[in-house]
Formats: sequence, structure tokens, C-alpha cells
Amino acid sequence: MRLSKITTRTGDDGTTGLADDTRVGKDDARIAVIGSVDELNSHLGVLLAEPLPQAVREELLRIQNDLFDFGGMLASPGAPFDAAKLVRLDAAIARHNADQPPLREFILPGGTRAAALCHVARSVARRAERDCFSLMQNETAPREGLQYLNRLSDLLFVLCRVLNREAGQAETLWQR
Repeated sequence: MRLSKITTRTGDDGTTGLADDTRVGKDDARIAVIGSVDELNSHLGVLLAEPLPQAVREELLRIQNDLFDFGGMLASPGAPFDAAKLVRLDAAIARHNADQPPLREFILPGGTRAAALCHVARSVARRAERDCFSLMQNETAPREGLQYLNRLSDLLFVLCRVLNREAGQAETLWQR
């Protein structure tokens, strides 16, 4: 279904509709996850506005589509999450991390603008993961979605390192 009418006024009472035509409060745990996933996708959109290595750009565009799918799945309670997306993230983590030097200390968010934006997206991914876990305490949601968000935050951390390294920017290390 394509939306042609954006303003419906159906949410003026503090509820929002799910894909199965049920209405829930805008403070519902499912809506919180959908909102966090949408915010994460928006942060990735801002990151994509930066100059990026082509491999990173392609990865982030795939992830944006995955997140849009995930939001749709959350709006359709009981819909499955494609576990192949999780496998693809695991492979991306291994591929992008292969050339990174071992970590000897914690890394602080920062470096290039692109890496800093990627760190923001990583922290929003962690919040989306927490929101998803909260939802799963009382409602049905696929475990693969939770795992996807967990792996995505890992991949975004690795991509922060990739972006800084490709730009010749040293990582900002935590000072004890």
C-alpha cells in the first residue's frame, strides 16, 4: 500500500495504527522500538550525506533498507525477520574489521565528521536494541531483530574505525 494522504488526523487522540489495523498508544513499547529504528535510519541518512568510501556507502544503504523492513515487521506483529540479514551483518563485520589494528584501549567517539556521525548512529542502535529487548519482555518480536540491532552496533563501531583510518585520522583513545 502506498500512502498518498499524509495527514489523516487519526493519531490526534494519542494513538497510532499498526499494519493489522489495531491502534495502540503512542507510548506503546512497540512504537518506541519503531521510533528508535526510524531515528537510527535517519542518522544513517545524515552519515550518507558525507563523503564515504564506496564499500561503506553500499553497506549503509543495505542497512537502511534492512531497518525499513524491520520497522515494517514491527508494525505487523508476528511478522518474521529475515535471518539472512543477520548473517550478512556478521560477514560485513569480519570483512571490515580484518584490516583494523587490534584494540589496546577504549576508543572515544570522534575523529572525522563521518566517524563521529557513525558513533552517534552506533549509540542510537544500542538504544533501539534496549527498546527492542523491553518490547520482547511482554510482546512477541523476532529474536533475530534484537540480534540484528546488536550486530549493527558492532558493525557501526568497526565502520567508525574504518572511516577514521581511511581518512588518516588517529582514533581518540580513552585516557585513564
